[in-house]
Amino acid sequence: MREIASLDELKTLVGTEVAVSDWVEITQDRVNRFADATSDHQWIHLDVERSRRDSPYGGTIAHGFLTLSLLPMFLEQALVMRDVKMGVNYGTNKVRFPAPVPVGSRLRARIFLLSVEDIAGGAQVVWRVTMEREGGDKPVCVAESITRRYT
Repeated sequence: MREIASLDELKTLVGTEVAVSDWVEITQDRVNRFADATSDHQWIHLDVERSRRDSPYGGTIAHGFLTLSLLPMFLEQALVMRDVKMGVNYGTNKVRFPAPVPVGSRLRARIFLLSVEDIAGGAQVVWRVTMEREGGDKPVCVAESITRRYT
């Protein structure tokens, strides 16, 4: 976990990889629960036998938006900013899913700080988060995450 004492310290890190998260396993149960939460029940995510037989991936895969939804968890797991009272998700830019996430994969995120802009009561922070699959040759998700941090 990377500890950052203040927004001033954070500003000195612009243009650098700030942190790398721990690995997280993507289980079929997590995929099933995401499907129920979003009503996205496409067979490539849920039907293990059909996916083994008919999918180009050789098994079930996580939803792209499930992968993206892990972004806040990875940020929280990898970073702590001591003088921040509250943080909010402000949005995303340039989200891409270059490779699938087979169920059973382990993912982690590399977190690169793109910018820090002062706002009333804190800062708007833009992170480039690159999620990688253990043993994979391409990222599974690349996104710019915009957060607002209030002190």
